[in-house]
Amino acid sequence: MQHKTQLTLPFLLSQVLLLVFAEDLECIPGFQQKVFHIEQPSEFTEDQPILNLVFDDCEGNDKLNFEVSNPDFKVEPNGSLVALKNITEAGRALFIHARSAQAEDMAEVLIVGGKDHHGSLKVIDSDGTEGSKFRLSGKGVDQEPKGAFKINENTGEISVTRSLDREAIPTYQLQVEITDVSGKSIEGPVLLDIIVIDQNDNRPIFREGPYVGHVMEGSPTGSTVMRMMAFDADDPATDNALLRYNILKQTPDKPSPNMFFIDPEKGDIVTVVSPALLDRETMENPKYELIIEAKDMAGLDVGLTGTATATIVIDDKNDHPPEFTKKEFHATVKEGVTGVMVNLSVEDRDDPATGAWRAVYTVINGNPGQSFEIHTNPKTNEGMLSVVKPLDYEISAFHTLLIKVENEDPLVPDIAYGRSSTATVQITVLDVNEGPVFHPDPMTVTKQENIPIGSVVLTVSATDPDILQHQTIGYSVYKDPAGWLEINPTNGTIFTTAVLDRESPYVHNNVYTALFLAIDSGNPPATGTGTLQITLEDVNDNAPAIYPTLAKVCDDAKDLRVVVLGASDKDLHPNTDPFKFELSKQSGPDKVWKIAKINNTHAQVSLLQNLKKANYNIPILVTDSGKPPLTNNTELKVQVCSCKKSKMDCSAADALHISMILILLFSLVSLFCL
Repeated sequence: MQHKTQLTLPFLLSQVLLLVFAEDLECIPGFQQKVFHIEQPSEFTEDQPILNLVFDDCEGNDKLNFEVSNPDFKVEPNGSLVALKNITEAGRALFIHARSAQAEDMAEVLIVGGKDHHGSLKVIDSDGTEGSKFRLSGKGVDQEPKGAFKINENTGEISVTRSLDREAIPTYQLQVEITDVSGKSIEGPVLLDIIVIDQNDNRPIFREGPYVGHVMEGSPTGSTVMRMMAFDADDPATDNALLRYNILKQTPDKPSPNMFFIDPEKGDIVTVVSPALLDRETMENPKYELIIEAKDMAGLDVGLTGTATATIVIDDKNDHPPEFTKKEFHATVKEGVTGVMVNLSVEDRDDPATGAWRAVYTVINGNPGQSFEIHTNPKTNEGMLSVVKPLDYEISAFHTLLIKVENEDPLVPDIAYGRSSTATVQITVLDVNEGPVFHPDPMTVTKQENIPIGSVVLTVSATDPDILQHQTIGYSVYKDPAGWLEINPTNGTIFTTAVLDRESPYVHNNVYTALFLAIDSGNPPATGTGTLQITLEDVNDNAPAIYPTLAKVCDDAKDLRVVVLGASDKDLHPNTDPFKFELSKQSGPDKVWKIAKINNTHAQVSLLQNLKKANYNIPILVTDSGKPPLTNNTELKVQVCSCKKSKMDCSAADALHISMILILLFSLVSLFCL
């Protein structure tokens, strides 16, 4: 007993010092000291104080109660730990649980020394051979973790040298053998299995968070929301890992502080309120947070605890149809304009993040010409009513549309769309001064090219859509690329100011295009544009031309064919081919050229004999098939070159040679004929 007094006295002094300074410190609920170390005496004596525990809940310790893990001990109301009977062995630790109306805590008393300091067992040698010794080997002795066990080589007592952790290594298999004085094995080895007995030294932990569950609003009582599972590293075959679950706190606590229940054994969270209370739209916050406690020792007060937060979201279902904020909306729009003209607002009490809130609008009446469309604004959920085909004030100055609104998701079976899910839109069309309109547009006409300047092409006509305004219309030229036309500003008659040329670069595919304006007398005036397309008929006003106009030939050529001539004509058939090719007249013995037709567009020019090196100009006549036909006289330049070793030398020798004489003779004959 004196041994206990010596242990207890310093502890009591420390408690006195703690109480002395406690007034200067902030009160922390619980045991003021949580871990104690005492040496086990030969015997714990009944009703004799072992140590004193100090517990303070900072509120007066109302209804304070202590529980000890070993039923052979108890804690007196004054905090003294005592034995209920004389005890020689109490194990390695005692766990003391304190709970008051305001707080709870756990303290641990570690018992060291004596026979239970590390635990031991004894190996007996039945033969008792003189000088024999015991030897221990295996994992925990000479294998990692080395040195956990040792054996008294003389007595055979096996002891533990340090604390063992069952969660790290639950069993050890050692080998014991007997050796002689020389160390030679004379018996064994014998296997020795050591099982580490579990102590409740691991709190339950929730390892799979965050924990989020969902339940549909209006779900029946008892609907399963989610399952909470905690893990305890202690021996699952003992109560040290037998868990029980409990809800410590629910936030918010409306409309009921007990919205949910957790199965203490399985960890399933279920609803316990009626479907009417599980109404998302009436809740302050459709998200609840539960503090879940898992306690080992099958939920006994001495059990260790772990906590986690479970978040439960009340999911929305489409139990509220969208409703227009007004039964009738009004809009004003100018005729001829497109775009959004009015936004229709609705209210929906469902979750804005779901299809139960998102609106879908439909025009169900008043839109036979499909002039209107309505789309949903994804941010505001409003219906954006737009004009997609310009409206005409002169046709209708007013429109009435009937609009319905629904949700993307279907309503629940017992809910239906009501009268508030439809609305009327009254649209007023404003008159705008519209530009005159040409009839027809484009305007087409066919004319021959080269008609006299001042010829009338067409008289155009434009009308004013604003029939109620009685305006006059004037005309002007807008685009006339070639500058060929003019228009009478009053009556719309278009006439030529230049010759129309079908072959002009401003004419495409025989069509000349010009634009004209019709301008009304409004304030400000409005303008309309009309297109005139003139199809030009061809006249034979272009003589054909030959190609090429230069040819070369060797002075000793055996093949006297010089060149193949082709002809082209800008006009159209029949004012083009077949073409007639001719040489101008050649005099007596100097006839050295001939031309022969190949087809309708080509002819062959040949020599009748070899010529000496020189340049020759040959007059060629080509005539088209127009009525009347047109002839073009073109000189073909032929270079007669010297050719040696595949090289052609065409430098001029006797320029113009025979051809000049021919031309002079031709000119003299022509003068005499006149």
